[in-house]
Amino acid sequence: MIEELETIDEFLARHSTDVQDALREAAAAEIMPRFRRLAAHEVDQKSGPHDLVTDADRNAELHLTRVLEALLPGSVVVGEEAVHADPTTYEAIQGDAPVWIVDPVDGTRQFVQGDDGFCTLVALARRGVVLASWTYAPARDQLATAVRGGGAHLDGERLLAGPPAPGRDLEIATSHPDYTTDEQKRALLGLSADGFAPRACGSAGLEYLAVARGELDATAFSWEAAWDHAAGLLLVEEAGGIHLTVAGEPFRITGGNVLPFTAARDGATARRVLEALTAGA
Repeated sequence: MIEELETIDEFLARHSTDVQDALREAAAAEIMPRFRRLAAHEVDQKSGPHDLVTDADRNAELHLTRVLEALLPGSVVVGEEAVHADPTTYEAIQGDAPVWIVDPVDGTRQFVQGDDGFCTLVALARRGVVLASWTYAPARDQLATAVRGGGAHLDGERLLAGPPAPGRDLEIATSHPDYTTDEQKRALLGLSADGFAPRACGSAGLEYLAVARGELDATAFSWEAAWDHAAGLLLVEEAGGIHLTVAGEPFRITGGNVLPFTAARDGATARRVLEALTAGA
């Protein structure tokens, strides 16, 4: 395992900038030319009206798949749109090969509405451990990166979440009700108590970035799709935050988590959120 991680570390030392370039190129070629210019035939629904896919999602994922697999021979891509087409491809996250976990447009609903609150997410993982991540918001020209053990950065500046200011309500981004079970809804209602200021989440990747920047205190999410969480969870960890499920365990990208879960800017905040979620359930 040490040799494998050293190999990945060497790869990241040589090619992290190449991954950043791939994100920028995919956005420039497939995403931004369609931003605020989408035709009706370029937008489809998947599971419902809040689960959209566009030609930008599909084409950007294809672009990233070609480039990333070529950058790291033997790696595989698990992308949101490929998994929608063939759910069995998700199983690669649990395999031995290095895995690129890709969400080509995280916040597709915002993208379709012409809102700049969307991003492209890429994480590199192996055997369920996220080793590096990239969060690129092309309409805002922001690029956040994280390397396990190497810190989190936004446009080259180190990110440190830090604890929230004492005495104020905790601001928490929560799952959209359409994506929660009745039991999860009850748990999330625990955040209606005094001391919390919950709101519906936007792009998950940008919410994680806000936690890592210390602009948002925590998230409380109730779904497991790795492409939404892998990049941001490492970003939060490397900025000094933590993530925990209501079972008190770190969230696993391989699945089987007890939900909901939180990612918070520090341990005390995470524990407060978990207590509220448990009380709601």
